[in-house]
Amino acid sequence: MKRYLATLCLPLLLAAGHATAKGPPATTLPLPPATATPADQPLQRQTGMVVIEGEHGQRIIIRSVEPASLIGGDRLDFAALDADGDGLVDRREAAADASLRAEFDRVDANRDGKLDREELAGWIL
Repeated sequence: MKRYLATLCLPLLLAAGHATAKGPPATTLPLPPATATPADQPLQRQTGMVVIEGEHGQRIIIRSVEPASLIGGDRLDFAALDADGDGLVDRREAAADASLRAEFDRVDANRDGKLDREELAGWIL
């Protein structure tokens, strides 16, 4: 019985660090990189979502989003357009993009003279 317990408990003791072992000490792994915030993400709207319930409480979530690129593959970089960093793109800042400059009044849904992320996310060429 003692031999059985020793065979059973030895791996547990080694894993817990209670038994001495030869070799280098255990090291810890670095934390994973911080996840991006929504403000760091490209301007995309979610267009659909399906949740599939799997075994043992697992859930698979499938989301569809609008394309991240515009005509010609150019990406709309909100941070680059928002030169003063106030979270809005005014007419002067929008002038950096010829298409946006031409469409500014149509994109400015609330007619405040500034474009926020939501207004730009809805902008389709």
